Order: sequence, then structure tokens, then C-alpha cells
Amino acid sequence: MTHHTHDMLKLCEDRVFSEYKITTEQYVVLVTMKYLEYLNSHVRPTDVGRWLARSTNSISMIADRMVKAGLIRRVRDRKDRRVVWLVITNKGEEALKPATLAGWKFIQEILSSLSYEEKQTLLRLLLKVQYEAHKYLNPGADIEELTKYEAKHHDKLLKKLVQYHTSSTPKAKRQGGEKEKVI
Repeated sequence: MTHHTHDMLKLCEDRVFSEYKITTEQYVVLVTMKYLEYLNSHVRPTDVGRWLARSTNSISMIADRMVKAGLIRRVRDRKDRRVVWLVITNKGEEALKPATLAGWKFIQEILSSLSYEEKQTLLRLLLKVQYEAHKYLNPGADIEELTKYEAKHHDKLLKKLVQYHTSSTPKAKRQGGEKEKVI
């Protein structure tokens, strides 16, 4: 049931995000990059993979497609040429903002048939399943601490998305166009 629900929701999200010429995976990578940029200013594929619980290889393949689509760029570190940073382009910024609003509206629409109490129950049950998955994947780890850390960062991410959505223009445009980062 959970797999089927996940697959159906992903199909719906793909439909929503396709209006902005991006896939759900690309949207998730852009959102993650935006948040990690906020925390660290520099984003590596391994950082994105760690945040999304995905392998670096799968993130690299998604990044390849995003580079071809003009959504992100790869920039080599000037001091250590082995290090590659991911940078959102103007095109990526222009897709991210309206896609975020559309995705938010979609979630509200999907959950609109649930009462407040049902939404709270759903959230509680999903957190319980997530907790058990963490225990399975991290035997011996302090799961309480792990889930607190995760909750704190997801809360920050949501706040950052709201700020991003309500800002008038992407950062690169306010600076007068896309500039090469000096790293």
C-alpha cells in the first residue's frame, strides 16, 4: 500500500512539475541545493545525496540531466580540482519558485479531504514508520537524536522555502544576472 501510494503521488507531482519543465526528482534536487546553499553556501553531489538518502552515483546521474537541461552547473573548486560544486542557474531558479508554489498547492489539494485530526494522525503514523525505518537502517544509533536533528532541519527547510517563495526575485537576478561563483 505504501509503495502504491508513493508511486501515485510521484505521478501526480510529475504532472504538476512538468508544467515548469522539470521532473519531481529535479525539483527535489533543486530544493535540496537551495537549502544546502543557505546552510553552507557550497553544495557537492555527496551533500545532496546525503540529505536525500540517495547514492552519490544516482545524484550524479540526475545532475547530468539537469546540466543538460540548463538547470544547474558544475563548478570545479579552484584550490582542489577534484572537488565539484553544484550551482543553480537562472533557469533553475526560474523553474523552482513557481514549481514550489504549485507543489504546495497540490499537497493542500490532496490533503483537503482530511480533517485536522486526520492530518495529525497521518503525520503521527508516518513519523512512527520513519522512526522504525531509521532503527532498521542505523542499528545502535541514537534514533531519538537522529530524528530530532532531521525534524529541526526539515523545519528550517520549510521556513526557507516559504521565504524563497515570497521573495520578489531570485538572487541572481537582483545581482544583475548570473555570475560565476569564485570558489
